[in-house]
Amino acid sequence: MIQGSCCCGAVKFELLSEPSLMGTCHCTRCRKVGSSAIVFVTKESLRWLEGKQHVTLYQPGPPYKYERSFCRLCGTSLGEILSEEDSFPIAANALDTPIGIKNKFHEFVSEKPDWYAICDDAPQSDGHPSS
Repeated sequence: MIQGSCCCGAVKFELLSEPSLMGTCHCTRCRKVGSSAIVFVTKESLRWLEGKQHVTLYQPGPPYKYERSFCRLCGTSLGEILSEEDSFPIAANALDTPIGIKNKFHEFVSEKPDWYAICDDAPQSDGHPSS
């Protein structure tokens, strides 16, 4: 099992299976909300241990459509952890247990700040990856 939590420990969850994919989004929005490194999990693998009531949603304005979740007590970014989709991204920074997978893509590299250097060989795209 893979353990996850927020910074203050009020939110705790576990994943019953390893995430299917890890990627990095360099868009301005993901960087600002602290969830650039994301892992994709399934709804059925996510099990809440405590603190779901402490998770709050940020609903962005257009052109963005994806909500982002945060611990309302400490502000830890949790990605789309409240999603009802079958598969969704959560913030990799919320995982406490090693996951054994590596970054597979970089998206929105056209929005990457000049101070950040990509230091792996994962494919890069200016938008969402095509495959």
